[in-house]
Amino acid sequence: MALLTGDDYRRSLNDGREVYIDGERVYDIVNHPAFKPIIDVKARMYDMNHEAKYKDKLTVKLSDGDEICRAFKLPKTKDDLKGIRTYVETVLDDLGGVVYRVGDETIGEMWSLYDAQDRLNEIDPTYAENIKHHVARVAKEDLFHVSANTDPKGDRSKLINGEDGGTLLHIVAENDKGIVVRGAKFETAAAYAHQAFVKPTISNWSNSSVNMENYAVGFICDMGSPGLKHICRSPVGAGKDPVNYPLSSKFEEIDTLLIFDDVLIPWENVLFHRNLESAKYIRETVHRYSSYNYVLRILRRADYLIGAALLNVEQTGLTKIPAVQQKLSELINYRETINAHLTAAVSEAQLSSGGLMMPNQSLLYTGRVFALKHFPEMAHLARELVGGQLAVTPDMETMTDPQIKEYIDRFYSVGEWSAEERAKLLYFARDMVNSSYAGHQITFELFAQSPPFAQHAAVFNNYDLTPNREMVMKAANLSSSLAFQS
Repeated sequence: MALLTGDDYRRSLNDGREVYIDGERVYDIVNHPAFKPIIDVKARMYDMNHEAKYKDKLTVKLSDGDEICRAFKLPKTKDDLKGIRTYVETVLDDLGGVVYRVGDETIGEMWSLYDAQDRLNEIDPTYAENIKHHVARVAKEDLFHVSANTDPKGDRSKLINGEDGGTLLHIVAENDKGIVVRGAKFETAAAYAHQAFVKPTISNWSNSSVNMENYAVGFICDMGSPGLKHICRSPVGAGKDPVNYPLSSKFEEIDTLLIFDDVLIPWENVLFHRNLESAKYIRETVHRYSSYNYVLRILRRADYLIGAALLNVEQTGLTKIPAVQQKLSELINYRETINAHLTAAVSEAQLSSGGLMMPNQSLLYTGRVFALKHFPEMAHLARELVGGQLAVTPDMETMTDPQIKEYIDRFYSVGEWSAEERAKLLYFARDMVNSSYAGHQITFELFAQSPPFAQHAAVFNNYDLTPNREMVMKAANLSSSLAFQS
């Protein structure tokens, strides 16, 4: 086994996968303008693993001598969790932007299932072996592994009432080769990934008039599987000038509606099936590891908010104004609160039931809720500090037009800041907080792991309320015989 290079990754996508975007079938995804920028970013990440200056931070050797990407190493110690953070930060530093779906965060969902091996062994030991096999396979074959959670939203009242499974993915047949599934899922980056962990995200299970066991299935699916269709949304950044749109032209991740048109899933790729208990477990614990990488990315977005706002107020000489300092302070408080949650989640990490070092769940989930809830507010603060020129500055072609350049230089230059340098900073800030890409990012972040109510449910379910209850009972001299409802 060996670490892939960027070119290895590009070649691996030439597997006949069925991809559609903007009304056409894509036959060369690597060079298609909608996909090429983000595929090049992922290829760069593969190449980084081979560069001497990054090797110690991005790769690690296993006990059997195999070298793997550090992000895929099962976390057994707190140092492993710190190593994952170093990995994420090193990669994002090199890229100069934030990318969410690159594999390191989605492998964490497999680790959540790894923790369920004892439960699954009671049902069928085959599934536990399949899980261990695939966790190792992602690492040793250096696969771009994504997730497939989100269901197309039909009439969910029928599902809740047990009347109809609607468009939800489900098993339609079994044979000696495996299971056959039909339905649909949404997933970011699926069109240019190697495989996905496909699973249900139903929160209300019923067996009244519909056999919901057919919907309780989790498996690994190759993204080039026969019968699998990738229907992708139109990009908002494709074809845009990278000077005028430095983020969206490079880092836009394409979302896909995955159509499973009677896709065969080999038995060795089935992780659980026709089992409500397994489906409930993965729903409750799927993000116990992956949230760590996810929140690390929001931390980097907070860093960019501070940097863009700071440079804009420094160039106009406003940093000594108390009102400006207050706004910068709020951005710093936001950033450092996220950082504190992440740092504490590692410091207070706990061994999981599967023997992994699990970030402290209460601290991790509260950090996620805080980061997502306040990002739009912080983006607005950055918008205020950058100023109205975000909305009115011409593009670089106009700024550098020889016929009008003298006017641009006169009205845009400030001190040592040339008109061109000021424009580049404004373009970066605009793409981060004002563009179509910026709006898409905020919505993506809000729902990417689970909807807000589920994120709050994770906080509620992972905080130990017992000490608070007992503290007040003692202070208020309440009877210990009182009953409490869970």
